[in-house]
Amino acid sequence: MALTTRRRALGTLGAALAGSVALPASRALAADAKPRTRPLWRAHAHNDYDHPRPLLDALDHRFGSVEADIYLVEGQLLVAHDPVDLDPTRTLESLYLAPLAARVRAQHGSVYRGHRTPLQLLVDIKTEGASTYRELDRQLRRHRHLFTTYAHGRVRPGPVTAVVSGDRAARAPMEAQTVRHAFYDGRLADLGSAAPASFVPLISDNWTLAFSWLGAGPFPAVERAKLRTITAGAHRNRQKVRFWATPDVAGPEREALWRELLAAGVDYLNTDDLGGLQEFLDAHDRR
Repeated sequence: MALTTRRRALGTLGAALAGSVALPASRALAADAKPRTRPLWRAHAHNDYDHPRPLLDALDHRFGSVEADIYLVEGQLLVAHDPVDLDPTRTLESLYLAPLAARVRAQHGSVYRGHRTPLQLLVDIKTEGASTYRELDRQLRRHRHLFTTYAHGRVRPGPVTAVVSGDRAARAPMEAQTVRHAFYDGRLADLGSAAPASFVPLISDNWTLAFSWLGAGPFPAVERAKLRTITAGAHRNRQKVRFWATPDVAGPEREALWRELLAAGVDYLNTDDLGGLQEFLDAHDRR
């Protein structure tokens, strides 16, 4: 073969090899550019029912936890923030339980297909706790295969974990049960208590009652140490941590506080701004 012909052949072969090497890299870049689809387990939809599509908007934003306030009214569990907003068509069953059951059936046994971690449904009781919990328990039992269950000392995970917050009178009837389909939302005072994670898997409290910093300026070292002591203590007991009443207006203060919560290992970030928290957590993951 003539030298010129050989050089041309080698050049063609080299270009082909270069193309075969470059193709996977370009595909990897394209994959990185695709929107993330994994669930945002640390995202908590506070007052979720105030969104145009309760539950569904939070799931579209890939949230790992949603919150519903309930009132016991004439045997029905109605969902609203204030009594003036009560609507007999907006029940816990219609807004949350039935849609979750339908989604889990459609997603082959999980809220997010391919992810076995349970979605958290935080149910905040606004009426008298004991009677409201008894009705809640009755409704959860109708969907028993949907929920994480405590039975005779053992916890069996399900697609959804219901956690009861709000009126503290719910605690006594819950503790008395040997079989239940919900768990109890503790407070900072429950840290280090005899209550096990099988009863109190979550510690929630008002941020402003424990901390003065609201995201402006540096986080005081004493408060940062306190926050990390709280999360470390909860995690040693296999409990998760959430704070409400954190700043929730878009801006540098909110992002600064969210960054500190993540750095300290806080398990749920509380927000009414679904898109804002989704964008923040996706950007945090990319960094």
